[in-house]
Amino acid sequence: MQPLIRKALGHHTILISGSLLVIIAIFAILGPLLSPNSFEATNFDNLRAPPSIAGLHLFGTDDLGRDVFVRTMLGIQVTLAVACIASFVSLVIGVLYGAVAGLVGGRVDALMMRFVDTLYALPFIFFVILLMVVFERNFLLIFVAIGAINWLDMARIVRGQTLSLKEREFVEAARLGGVSMPGIIWRHIAPNLIGIVVVYVTLTIPQAILMESFLSFLGLGIQEPRTSLGALVDNGVSHIESASWLLLIPAGLLALILMCFNFLGDGLRDLFDSRSST
Repeated sequence: MQPLIRKALGHHTILISGSLLVIIAIFAILGPLLSPNSFEATNFDNLRAPPSIAGLHLFGTDDLGRDVFVRTMLGIQVTLAVACIASFVSLVIGVLYGAVAGLVGGRVDALMMRFVDTLYALPFIFFVILLMVVFERNFLLIFVAIGAINWLDMARIVRGQTLSLKEREFVEAARLGGVSMPGIIWRHIAPNLIGIVVVYVTLTIPQAILMESFLSFLGLGIQEPRTSLGALVDNGVSHIESASWLLLIPAGLLALILMCFNFLGDGLRDLFDSRSST
């Protein structure tokens, strides 16, 4: 494990993209704590003020006079939290579901994968609207909606890898030794899936961020007084001509975060490919 960490730290793509994500996360956490401005305090005498040091409105103010810097930092917190938790949910469900389907095989595998195909056929927006009817725009809706969609791809990938791994000698030996299915998955299947799962999770997080931003942009996601980068972009679009910073700042940070995660995934893929080739 330590040699792998040293290789990751020596990989420029992983180091730079990972460092940028850490810096952004630190600013998102400490920024609102250090700023004298509140994320929901309005000032109708200072509407759509451009970025300036005066009053510590580093990113300016919005159409209600609220500090955009604090709201952007909180938006990053919400966006990353939604993406990471939804990706974790999809990871757990997808790995367990795909591993069981691939390990059992036969009719059970076919039935489980037909269920996945059925969920694929459901329109995502229609699924979100149904969840909104059930949960009444609960904040947990975003986690449920995104996690319920993202695990499908993970399940297919894990299932394909498990079909290959279950023919290996160590899995056959575990079966003959009387090891239960959960034990085989935990001791033999899951450890051999770490590489591809880690890489795919780093690519799933940007997908979850885009989904959350898309929902918030449509008004189906994060609701006031909470905010996210998608909600900030939605608000900035209507003021693109009079206050362009309301769109450019959150959109630029959103693009930077997505780029960092994509580069991180590419770097980890190269790292695990070089490890497997040796």
